Amino acid sequence: MTTTAPAIAPQGKPSRLESLVRCAIGLTERIPDSLIALLGRFSIAAVFWKSGQTKVQGFAIDIVGGEYQFGMPQLSASVVDLFRDEYRLPLVPPEIAAPLAAFAEHLFPLLILIGLATRFSALALLVMTATIQLLVYPDAYPTHGVWAAVLLFLIARGPGVVSVDRLIARRFG
Repeated sequence: MTTTAPAIAPQGKPSRLESLVRCAIGLTERIPDSLIALLGRFSIAAVFWKSGQTKVQGFAIDIVGGEYQFGMPQLSASVVDLFRDEYRLPLVPPEIAAPLAAFAEHLFPLLILIGLATRFSALALLVMTATIQLLVYPDAYPTHGVWAAVLLFLIARGPGVVSVDRLIARRFG
């Protein structure tokens, strides 16, 4: 019976290709988490903000006695119907779900964008993403998976150095 010794790679100089691959990997490992977090914060905030904007008719502006008075944004006329007919969330009536979603899709992206309460805001949007995935659009997992990856990164690593959270942490330890 013959046994063969395992092949051992020569310990000489690495090939040019191996050197290039190692160099490329070394460069990519130097990408700071803060840069990834900043890009992720901006991108995920834009996704949810734009979705929230589709649910409102802008800010109400009235002229009373020659003065401008700004009101709160109004829900679009069809948004409650959308929640009633297409989204059909269990347990939450569409008259409550529609304004809550519109509010959440404006508040949490704004907080994430400036980096304030980032982990909490990302968690809130992750719950919203999971709800959408499981109850509304189960075939949209590629999109929702990307959203979840960004939100999980922000939950796990935080907002990075360019954030209000970082300023608060430096101030109060």
